[in-house]
Amino acid sequence: MIGVDDGVPAPLGAHFDGRGVNFALFSEYATAVDLCLFEPGERHETRTIRLPCRTGDVWHGYLRGVLPGQLYGYRVHGPWDPASGHRFNASKLVLDPYAREIAGRIRWHDALYGHRRTLAREDRIDRRDSAAYMPKAVVTAPEAQNLALKPVRRALADTVIYEAHVRGLTMTHPAIPEEERGTYTALAHPAVIEHLWKLGITALELLPIQAFADDRFLVEKGLVNYWGYQPLAYFAPDPRYLGGGGIGGLKAAIRELNAAGIEVFLDVVYNHTCEGGHTGPTLSFRGIDNASYYKLDPADRSLEIDCTGCGNTFNLDHPRVMQLVLDSLRHWVTAYGIAGFRFDLASSLGRAPMAFTPRAAFFQAVAQDPILAGVKMIAEPWDIGEGGYQLGGYPRGWSDWNDQFRDAARGFWRGDRGTLAKVTQGLSGSREVFAPSGRSPLASINFAASHDGFTLADVVAYEEKHNEANGEENRDGHGHNLSRNYGVEGDTDDRAILGLRARQKRNLLATMILAQGVPMLLMGDERSRSQGGNNNAYCQDNATTWMDWTSDPDPTLTSFVANLLRLRRAQPALRRRKFFDGHQIDPDEPLRDVHWLSPDGTEMDGEAWGDDGRQAFGMQIGNDAEAGDRLLLLFNAAEIPCDFRLAPIVGGPWRPVFDTASETGAVPAGQAEPVPEGGTVTLPGRSVQVLAALGAAPRFVPA
Repeated sequence: MIGVDDGVPAPLGAHFDGRGVNFALFSEYATAVDLCLFEPGERHETRTIRLPCRTGDVWHGYLRGVLPGQLYGYRVHGPWDPASGHRFNASKLVLDPYAREIAGRIRWHDALYGHRRTLAREDRIDRRDSAAYMPKAVVTAPEAQNLALKPVRRALADTVIYEAHVRGLTMTHPAIPEEERGTYTALAHPAVIEHLWKLGITALELLPIQAFADDRFLVEKGLVNYWGYQPLAYFAPDPRYLGGGGIGGLKAAIRELNAAGIEVFLDVVYNHTCEGGHTGPTLSFRGIDNASYYKLDPADRSLEIDCTGCGNTFNLDHPRVMQLVLDSLRHWVTAYGIAGFRFDLASSLGRAPMAFTPRAAFFQAVAQDPILAGVKMIAEPWDIGEGGYQLGGYPRGWSDWNDQFRDAARGFWRGDRGTLAKVTQGLSGSREVFAPSGRSPLASINFAASHDGFTLADVVAYEEKHNEANGEENRDGHGHNLSRNYGVEGDTDDRAILGLRARQKRNLLATMILAQGVPMLLMGDERSRSQGGNNNAYCQDNATTWMDWTSDPDPTLTSFVANLLRLRRAQPALRRRKFFDGHQIDPDEPLRDVHWLSPDGTEMDGEAWGDDGRQAFGMQIGNDAEAGDRLLLLFNAAEIPCDFRLAPIVGGPWRPVFDTASETGAVPAGQAEPVPEGGTVTLPGRSVQVLAALGAAPRFVPA
């Protein structure tokens, strides 16, 4: 028998205490809140309870006899006054923003909209009941303290990120049982963990797994929101990946990855929600308190401010909205063991109220939070609003996705003029970008490819995007790919073209992994995964985006990546925590922490730096106070070989230890002899060589 008591206003959400459940929901402008209980399989609620108390802006009640597994939702009463920003409509069932598990998926129907979609006027209320088309929140059991997940902690300097998708990574692996493929459980399969471990990956960064919606326009075209950037519930794992293991499968997977020394990061989307603009559906936040949850246009409060390109902007200026985001982040750390977050369109989180500032309340709240302060925070440092591009503008403790590094590396290796300054800036940790904010080279997340854009294989195989499968007549996706096909668009049997493409992939990977900062590898780039030239595969849940574990068009590339990451681990000079500043490492020696060299062995001067057609250079680096070797990195983006003289200024002799002209990076035995001071290295066209001071690094062999 269910009994109703007043309950308490905190914590928000639904919490079982062994006897019953306390329900608490924030809504500043509501006039009443109804809690609706559902039985499995029922389209409409079996019982409705008016929450009996309001404390401040929190509506709450305690139901004795309710148990974990109970399905529920809310109907929130209040004014329907779009001109004032209020869109309350009690005919619409809304999802609890604090739901830690949800059941079911959205079934698109016009009843899900608070307004009448068929009328020219968008301010007319729609009275149809939406419950039959809505997913439901699930009351969950309390966390078992002895099973609490504590993230593995790894120094940022030692971190190597692998950006992946739950389904994309696991759908075709023959060792994974078919019923587990595409689920959270599959992430912990020994075959997956072994692949990541052998590569040298230390952090698995998952594309969004917080419960999200499939956009209606995609569903109507027979497509899905594969990437997941349309959040619906910030505390609940998306149910499409649950499988038979349920939420426990996700926790077990993270625990196994942690045991293998692999941190788990989440790509999170707190800048907007799936409810879109003012003509979007009423699924949760809009129906609970539209004027609080979203930034509204001061000139017309019936409209949302859109800094995200997705119709709305989450209003972190409101303390309760800020609380929700912080509570959500803490939940993923404490309940799941998440060790880091990558924030989609993070500039939106720093707008106070509209202009970006690194002193925004959100950044300050994270910095002082005892749980979040030790978590890795990574910004996608832009949104589409005015002043939204903020690479380098984030506060200490944050790292940024460095798209300037990506573009410079791609441009340099395809032979663009005027790329020398940018590619060397990226190799040295982008000091000019990050030092003004008081950060180190570790603020730079370096990548050659990510989920958004061409895969690495497609960067060297396509010059135009091919997104026809997305159903938008190839209008979607950006055109600034800095790619080259080397003679044929897409697939080819031409061995010369294939060999050149393979070399260029190795060069891009080497540039990323040898650079100061934190490298990030896109899922499948080590296996030359192609998306057929689709650079916006957000709606492709099929072989286009899945890792092909059954074939490998470039079978030595995985060993190349593993060997390159092994070199990075072995050499502290590649993992510096401070920027190069040109100081002498030893006061009695002329060697500095970095020397930039021309092929004739002299240090690059103003004329050399001003040569916008320069395609070959050297970078000699050392590392103060730590073990490891002085390294000499030689780059040649020209088609023809280049003789590089090892002048006395950088000392010697040197032993070659890595070469991108080799399929695995291993230096052939006949070329591994030491090069004396003043000697010459012949650098093949389009290649990178790494040399170590004699007596230091061992030769590298295929894994």
